[in-house]
Amino acid sequence: MPAPDSTSRRFTNEATQSAGDMVELLDVMWEHARQSTVTSPASASQLRLMYLVDRSEGLRMRTLCNRLGTAPPSVTRMCDRLQAIGFLERLPCPGNGREVTLHLTSAGQAHLQRIREHRESMLRQAIDALPQTDRRALARGLAGLHAQLTEDADEHRPGAVAAA
Repeated sequence: MPAPDSTSRRFTNEATQSAGDMVELLDVMWEHARQSTVTSPASASQLRLMYLVDRSEGLRMRTLCNRLGTAPPSVTRMCDRLQAIGFLERLPCPGNGREVTLHLTSAGQAHLQRIREHRESMLRQAIDALPQTDRRALARGLAGLHAQLTEDADEHRPGAVAAA
């Protein structure tokens, strides 16, 4: 692959800066959405845990620790809290009684759904205000970025085989 020229590097740097700024803004918006959904009993860290469990139903505790990059005692405490408020349940792992799988309860799923609906409403208003060509470009760019980030995350996951 040829080395990027200075114009390409400049565009990459500008896009990286813009994406970073956007992530910070979205982080603030997400926290606002979390707090405005009927007094959220879950912290931001607990919500990240819930999102991962929601995306991978039956996720093993060990895998969750790896994905969060957090020590098992911290993850256990978060799970204890989420179980106490009725958002999470721990079940024995089929085939390995020493491991635990995590599942969101219907209350946990409903809580995430309320937060997601609020976030989507906030984003929809902002995106609706953009000209149609900008909306199309945004959709294409975000789809490409999502694909790249997902591919990178899969390659760096423990046990993943790097593509040759």
